Amino acid sequence: EVQLVESGGGLVQPGGSLRLSCAASGFTFDDYAIGWFRQAPGKEREGVSCISSSDGSTNYADSVKGRFTISSDNAKNTVYLQMNSLKPEDTAVYYCAMDTIATMGLGHYDYDYWGQGTQVTVSS
Repeated sequence: EVQLVESGGGLVQPGGSLRLSCAASGFTFDDYAIGWFRQAPGKEREGVSCISSSDGSTNYADSVKGRFTISSDNAKNTVYLQMNSLKPEDTAVYYCAMDTIATMGLGHYDYDYWGQGTQVTVSS
């Protein structure tokens, strides 16, 4: 059974940084993508970024380009999301998810497995 576990959320001041981690286990796919999504209260789930397991290619939402960086450690089956220059509008529950055919899209419908989420709050 595929399991995805997020960690690293918390409270940070505007302009600060956080690094989220997504540890994946229980899968046998050779070519997949891991994506990060976020959902703020009263808003739809938004794709933030994704990374391919095979070649490390990445995709970012315009709202986070230049501020967020996604990376992976395949030996640890872990994907990271480094978030810099955080803004109050980045406040949300952040989820990681696995796309088992690596479409590299940021639509939630492309993803088959989801973690439970970690809260990120940007506030002074």
